[in-house]
Amino acid sequence: MQTHILIALLAGIAVAPAGAATSLDSEISARAQATAPQVIAWRRQIHADPELSNEEEHTAALVAGELRNLGMEVQTGIAHHGVVGLLRGGKPGGVVALRADMDALPVEEATGLPFASHKTVQLGSHVVHVAHACGHDAHTAMLLGAAAVLTQMRQRIPGSVKFIFQPAEEDHPANDGGARLMIARGALANPAPTAIFGLHVRPGTPGTIYYTSGATMAGSDDISIVLTGKQTHGAMPWAGIDTITLSAQIIEALNGISSRQLDPSAGPNVITIATLRGSERSNIIPETVSLGGVLRTLNTAARDSALVRIRRTVTDLADSWGAKAGLSPDDEPYPVTFNDPTLTARMLPALARAAGGESRLVSSPPVMASEDFAFYQQKIPGVYFFLGISPDGVSMDETPPNHSPYFTVNEAALAVGVKAHVTVALNYLEQEARRR
Repeated sequence: MQTHILIALLAGIAVAPAGAATSLDSEISARAQATAPQVIAWRRQIHADPELSNEEEHTAALVAGELRNLGMEVQTGIAHHGVVGLLRGGKPGGVVALRADMDALPVEEATGLPFASHKTVQLGSHVVHVAHACGHDAHTAMLLGAAAVLTQMRQRIPGSVKFIFQPAEEDHPANDGGARLMIARGALANPAPTAIFGLHVRPGTPGTIYYTSGATMAGSDDISIVLTGKQTHGAMPWAGIDTITLSAQIIEALNGISSRQLDPSAGPNVITIATLRGSERSNIIPETVSLGGVLRTLNTAARDSALVRIRRTVTDLADSWGAKAGLSPDDEPYPVTFNDPTLTARMLPALARAAGGESRLVSSPPVMASEDFAFYQQKIPGVYFFLGISPDGVSMDETPPNHSPYFTVNEAALAVGVKAHVTVALNYLEQEARRR
């Protein structure tokens, strides 16, 4: 007996064999395939006009318009540009939520696609390129496709489906965007869903669904360090306190914390320093240098231990140089994206059928990237899974990763994402109806 079926049976849930498609599965598959050309068209339209976090005006207008065309109850302007659609089924029952993110990244696209982004915007004092280098265009299009399919099946839905189109997953000031603000502004209320599902595209066999039970994506803490020394001429470093060389030593020491100070059995962790700002001139050693980065962990114990060592490393090295170090704590760290194990077990057979068979549903290790989907999971049980979108014949390892200027999506896999959304929503509501 396959592991995920055994888990579901132990949880007291009746399941069909993962590879056994029901008449309902066949109907969902046919409707998803029929919707696929429109899903691809939506994806390309959004891809060609990407918008940064909290700037998703055009994308939100497209989403709201399509949901209204489907006859849904639609709320707009949630957490700046968030959109929530509500589909009330033809039968009484519970409420389930499906979520997609809409924002793009400050990346210059290099895919050469005919619908590639050539957009630039002013970001602070810089002009930056904007591109959907993480696949949120596909996420939005697939959830719109699922909304279209579920609307066609409205009369057989035992309950309601909330479609949450979220802005600002990639970046936003604390408490001014993303999942936290969506929740604060009522995305999980009136009516309140009792479970939420989401998916993310990633390198992998196209159309294969990847999942993890429990800790799925890392929690993250921003690291902000300010070093203060004594400014001097680059020709006379001994006359000052060299914050640049001190920065280099701190970065090197922080890189050694994971490999030499933390017990790997306590859980994976990653410490990354990605920004360093100092002098504007090559012959000035600046008084102040700022460093920025992130700590990613999969459990609280590993996080707390790493934070203690980061602070000790920075302050001790600064003291040894006669410099001062300031560390700003992250007041709003991202929690771990944690897939509720019971809910995951309940949904695995449905996900296998959506993917086209048990061999196309793969248990995978946790991912050290972070996702603010975790904030929804703090309120209600949720499952976040992944959809493989590598080009045909290209291995996962050879596929440009998310956030790469070469990242793209195998559009043939999008129909599977639509099926997955529809299948888990219907499956969850049907299970809840049987429990009532």
